[in-house]
Amino acid sequence: MTAALIRIPSPALPQMPDFSAALPQDLALARAYFTAVDTAVESFGSAEGRDSEARRSVTAIRRDARVAKEDFFRRHAAEMYGELTHGRSMTLRVAELVYNAAERYPGLLPTRAQIAQERALQRQFAKEGHEIDQGLFVAYVLADEASGMHLVHAMLRPKHEAESLLAEFRRTGFADLGSATVQRKGIIGEVTLTNPKFLNAEDDAAVIALETAVDLVLLDDQIKVGVLRGGVLNHPKYPGRRVFNAGINLTHLYYGRISFIEFILERELGLLNKIYRGHWCSRSYHEQFEDFVEKPWLAAVDSFAIGGGCQLLCVMDRVIAEPGAYFNLPASKEGFIPGSANLRLPRMVGIHLARQGIFFEKPFPVDTPEGMMICDEVVPSDQMDAAIERNAAQMVRAGFTSTVSNRKALRVGQEPLPVYRRYMATYSRQQSLCFYDQDLIDNLERMWEPEKRRL
Repeated sequence: MTAALIRIPSPALPQMPDFSAALPQDLALARAYFTAVDTAVESFGSAEGRDSEARRSVTAIRRDARVAKEDFFRRHAAEMYGELTHGRSMTLRVAELVYNAAERYPGLLPTRAQIAQERALQRQFAKEGHEIDQGLFVAYVLADEASGMHLVHAMLRPKHEAESLLAEFRRTGFADLGSATVQRKGIIGEVTLTNPKFLNAEDDAAVIALETAVDLVLLDDQIKVGVLRGGVLNHPKYPGRRVFNAGINLTHLYYGRISFIEFILERELGLLNKIYRGHWCSRSYHEQFEDFVEKPWLAAVDSFAIGGGCQLLCVMDRVIAEPGAYFNLPASKEGFIPGSANLRLPRMVGIHLARQGIFFEKPFPVDTPEGMMICDEVVPSDQMDAAIERNAAQMVRAGFTSTVSNRKALRVGQEPLPVYRRYMATYSRQQSLCFYDQDLIDNLERMWEPEKRRL
């Protein structure tokens, strides 16, 4: 006779707190409540071992706790940000911000050790979803006008890694960053994504490398135009061919190796926004002018630009592609918000086609009128290098100052910083929820066939 499963009742949760006092008093109240929440969740065992009833119970507990956490951040996130940045007198990248906050305000956000422990589980579905709290905190920081604008500007500063490599890059004109390379070719700074094992998909390492490469292009005074390409693959389907970008590395996502902070958020606020806006050089984050050190960018698309690759095209000044190339945003298949594409793609193809692309996975082949709303020129692959040089020269033909000035003027009319900040606040909140949604987990299991994939 099989023994019946006996579940130890979870501890009763205290009444949801009312955060209406000053930060120190509310913080004490929050710690007590969220400690009780963690104790209740732990009583159901590990995430990967829970049955459907236990998962429903934990989901309900987490849902109530999230309401309380949002109440706390809504009231105190801006004050916390001010304390962490010494009155907004110092800059912190998003990762530095959330982990400094975890140390200074224990119990509100996961520590580096907690995130590392979850990552070591090697499964997205086995995580408890602590990164949602990080997304909520950043969302409320961004939602506050002063704190949010300061954080946006902080993420537009050159990375220390790039600054340390700059002298050598200026001397040699080349840097190998592992998952990306950057090379100076006359006035061109060519950044190449090199992740051949995963069809030039993006993961944590690739995003780190790409942002450093973009920093070097922006910092080198000899470079006038940035170019983004995908590296050559040695793959059965694409032997000896370039592939521009295969989007997020879904294998790494399935195995819990994609970071919400370093990938999802810092990719948008760092890598993409630096291509779009450049480096913040003004002393003031109260932006009256778009006072950025920036350069025009061109994308050369071989094969395809899927997901994140298509998102990158939305921040380019010029896109050229080989015949047969295509772009798409398989957001409905994956369960994500496709980065800032929801903000930018409608400006390129219109809201009707953007919805088709995001909700119905509509592809945009370059040999169609819709594809040419994203692509500017179709070039045979054996003529791509010459086309890059020709287009780069044309982009600065009127003079570098004229090019940058027109670029700024176009951007200010289309996407002023307050609009971007508000978008990113919503994005941080909603994307963190998508990141741990059960449908996303199910999509990975069903669509990606993980048993066939290896890290």
